[in-house]
Amino acid sequence: MSAKRASEKAKSPRVFGQVRKPAKVFRAGIYARVSTNDQQTIPLQIRALREYAVRRGWTIALQVKEVGSGASERQMREKLLEAARRREIDVVLVWRLDRWGRSVADLLATLQELQHLGVGFVSLTEALDLTTPAGRAMAALLAVFAEFEREILRERVRAGLARARQNGKRLGRPATAARHATDIRKLYRAGTSKSEIARRLQIGRSSVRRILAQPIVPK
Repeated sequence: MSAKRASEKAKSPRVFGQVRKPAKVFRAGIYARVSTNDQQTIPLQIRALREYAVRRGWTIALQVKEVGSGASERQMREKLLEAARRREIDVVLVWRLDRWGRSVADLLATLQELQHLGVGFVSLTEALDLTTPAGRAMAALLAVFAEFEREILRERVRAGLARARQNGKRLGRPATAARHATDIRKLYRAGTSKSEIARRLQIGRSSVRRILAQPIVPK
């Protein structure tokens, strides 16, 4: 075979007689997050994430930045998840797992949703790539850790309740405003202000107003 024919064959769109399908170009959604006191690392995260996307040949369809404390709701993360639900991105790219999830359980829940949507997930620092078989096997381990975390929380709650009982503390829900309805109406008829009723009965003023607005049902 001449060199020219070999070159033409190599460039042919057919493989074993079948038309070669072009490789899919992934649309990446980038998520960068920092705490309120660590905002200077946002550019570092974004630069590293963008460079990684370029190396993988991915296009960047969406870039999200978020600043907040560890316990705060990740509102901008929801924007990225909405894009995934609309099939506008094919993979989510984050700097580190704790940037994405509030807890192991939260992390697992979002990863399972992305998997259900057919959207990949990559965490750069942990080298976790759920677009590969090895990465999906790692995700299965996260489910084990999430259950472990839930069991620890259940044990702590049970231990706390047991200590409270030993110390003679009364358990259960506190008395609601509805249980004070008779006293509220009696005090109000006696000329006591709503704020004073709330103070005496140690309930909210809105609860007092709600009880007084309700019609009295005759027995």
